[in-house]
Amino acid sequence: MTAPRGLYFEELEVGHTMISRGRTITEADVVNFAGVSGDYNPYHTDADFASKTPFGQRIAHGMLGLSAATGQAYALGFMERTVIAFMGLEWKFRAPILLGDTITVQIEVTEKKEAKRMGGGLVTLDVKLVNQRGETTQKGTWTVLVAMKEIVEATETN
Repeated sequence: MTAPRGLYFEELEVGHTMISRGRTITEADVVNFAGVSGDYNPYHTDADFASKTPFGQRIAHGMLGLSAATGQAYALGFMERTVIAFMGLEWKFRAPILLGDTITVQIEVTEKKEAKRMGGGLVTLDVKLVNQRGETTQKGTWTVLVAMKEIVEATETN
């Protein structure tokens, strides 16, 4: 078995914060997301239509922002091979993400609860998606099931 790079449940501390590096949302991101999701809403895909909206231009899909946020969180490394499952989320879309915006993810561990019968513990994360202007575009809480080191080690010795 390959050793995890991520943090086990026991290693995550309430109050621990992390910030991802920036990621610019591009035309290719929007086009590819429309193709994968089937969401060709003209707010995202029709420059002429979007120019006449209150945004004045095309905007990224809200779910593209959420998807990018999960990738940025994973790139921080704390979840690699230790997060067993994504258990739930509560998410708010607060402002549009414009093509060309550079977004970062800010994460804080806010709660931990053992769930040994599930192989680890539940960790609640406060997550914000912030653009280069310092505006929070999306935010909410994610709950993930994180492996417990003691359970993994006990399994490996059997």
